Amino acid sequence: MAITRYEPWGLLTQLQRELERARDDMATEGASAIAEWAPAVDIKEEVDKFVLHADLPGVKPGEIEVTTENGVLTIKGEKQTEARTEKEGYKRIERTHGSFYRRFSLPDTADLAAISAVTKDGVLVVTIPKREAVQPKKINVTVQ
Repeated sequence: MAITRYEPWGLLTQLQRELERARDDMATEGASAIAEWAPAVDIKEEVDKFVLHADLPGVKPGEIEVTTENGVLTIKGEKQTEARTEKEGYKRIERTHGSFYRRFSLPDTADLAAISAVTKDGVLVVTIPKREAVQPKKINVTVQ
């Protein structure tokens, strides 16, 4: 059995470090990057494209805004919640609602003009095609 040192303030110190890191992250992204919740996102690279899947259950397609600017893809919107009264018997509500905001740096190979976005069953699928690579041109040398 290993002997472990008891540190009564260890968890508090760890919490303080996490809060400082979160504050620093928010300060570098600016005030517009603050959101009430952040959807889970998967990014997959294929041979000819990048595919981004964002979980947005309960978000209406009209409430989602997908934009690109300076090589950055931005997904933002708002998930509305229904007005509830105390009569319905809710004791605890854990489902998230409010605005969300996610930004992703795009590689130079991304074709920004051909990006498409589709939503189905609460999942936003953003397809980012890759530009065709510029192939080197072979120059034939002739004899005079």
